[in-house]
Amino acid sequence: MLDEKLDMRASNDGVTKVNSDKRATDITSTSSTATVATNNNEEPQNASELGESQKSTPTGFQDIQAAQNALAEKYGVRDTRLQWKIDICVVPALILLYFAAFLDRINISNARLYGMEADLGLHGNQYNVALTVFFVPYVFFELLANYLAKLFKPHWCFSISIFVFGCATIGCGFVKNYGGLVTARVFLGAAEAATFGLIFYILSSYYTPRQAQKRFSFFFSSTTLAGAAGGSIAYQIHQGIHNSHIALWRWIFITEGAATVFIAILLFFITPDFPETAKFLKPNEKSYLKEKLKLYSQVESGFEVQFSWRDYLPLFKDLIFYANALSYLGLVVPGYGYAYFSATIVKVLGYTAVSAQQHSIYPWLAAFGYINITAFLSDYFRNRWCFIMSSCFIAIAGLAMILGSEQPHVRYGGCFLSCLGLYSAMPTLICSTSLNLGGHLRKSFGTGFQIGFGNIGGIIATFLFLQKDSPYYYSGLGTCIGFVGLSIACQIFIVLHLNRLNNTKITPSYATRFEALPPREQVLKGDLAPDFKYML
Repeated sequence: MLDEKLDMRASNDGVTKVNSDKRATDITSTSSTATVATNNNEEPQNASELGESQKSTPTGFQDIQAAQNALAEKYGVRDTRLQWKIDICVVPALILLYFAAFLDRINISNARLYGMEADLGLHGNQYNVALTVFFVPYVFFELLANYLAKLFKPHWCFSISIFVFGCATIGCGFVKNYGGLVTARVFLGAAEAATFGLIFYILSSYYTPRQAQKRFSFFFSSTTLAGAAGGSIAYQIHQGIHNSHIALWRWIFITEGAATVFIAILLFFITPDFPETAKFLKPNEKSYLKEKLKLYSQVESGFEVQFSWRDYLPLFKDLIFYANALSYLGLVVPGYGYAYFSATIVKVLGYTAVSAQQHSIYPWLAAFGYINITAFLSDYFRNRWCFIMSSCFIAIAGLAMILGSEQPHVRYGGCFLSCLGLYSAMPTLICSTSLNLGGHLRKSFGTGFQIGFGNIGGIIATFLFLQKDSPYYYSGLGTCIGFVGLSIACQIFIVLHLNRLNNTKITPSYATRFEALPPREQVLKGDLAPDFKYML
């Protein structure tokens, strides 16, 4: 694709130079391809959708699909076949990766039901502290992991991370006291920091806005399968292991940790890197994908531009990063609260430990289905905000059912609504954030900051459901409802803020100020470019 609006020419420092003489209203066609001036997250299907502001668009390329077809012909690529290739090579590996990570993170809740606290002599809030220490290094290293992935290939970062937290999980199965458990959880948190944010960073580098939500949510739904699998594995261990001198709760850690170490070795060979360096893509496919994504975003990815920590510093002044992070935190608190304590909540409804493991599986399975349905609808309607808000209100309804009723069946029904509402809102929010960020600098910072800062909520969640508050956990459930309300408030701010930015970008003064920036600065600005439009 030839982007006439940002004609990038090589300069001495390797950074492309912007030709600011041509803007969206002066787009011309070429003999082999053309650029269609369009919004980042809008994919018009006919000429009328291009709007009055783009009447100068060539009639031969009146919609973005026509321009994409021209790109495919130019590079000799069949888009559908390439899309299937990306789906097969990217998504399953990342799903397997995070399935293992989330399973190792929450299996402590299953171990608790089988006597871990008594065997280790835990008392008071020591179990909650063991949960908390995981998040301290996890939050600290999240942003660093995204930065390192730009310096080193992601498959190295992922494989080392998974191997280390697999070993840490095995170590949990051999701890003798409270101190040993805390130490193992610290290593687990540090290793897992290089997973979640980096996964979304990579996913957003492969897909257009209309394709992304289904993949984001299908990946994220692996957390619900991990939640279900955790209970199922614990149940199967209880059923299959008898008269062992090793406690059942230790077998949970040992079995799942050993599986994770094996997965780490496998993923070294199949985990994808960024599109620009991915081994499974041919050179013409890399070029086509890069130009295709640029066609939708109207900004350079900036992958070739080297950036340092100094380039991150100005981003800390941007309010949108804090709003996205706070909104995610508002979902993380109840989300982790449910993940860590769902089996305990189900148990106090009157079920035995074994039966509680079984019944804790079903809300996760329901959430898996709901997440993928909302993802399909979100991509179809090209709207994220409505689905985030509706999922938040469903979560509030579920939490209120658990809080406000003493009837076991009503409270158990609330578990279903809470789980599917929380775990469908989170991937939609993260997808919206990732796709509303342009360029590698802002995307790597934004995803890492959102996940890292948001996971401070994991620290809060570990102290919400205390033993002294059993069986109704009024304060914990009430706090969870309040945090979902915080997420809703942040979402309202985000929509108003991005709408204002969209309106500001169409003014001549904004374009003039942007064009006055140095070429390298324009590339690093990413989504702040005048032609990038935010999806609401």
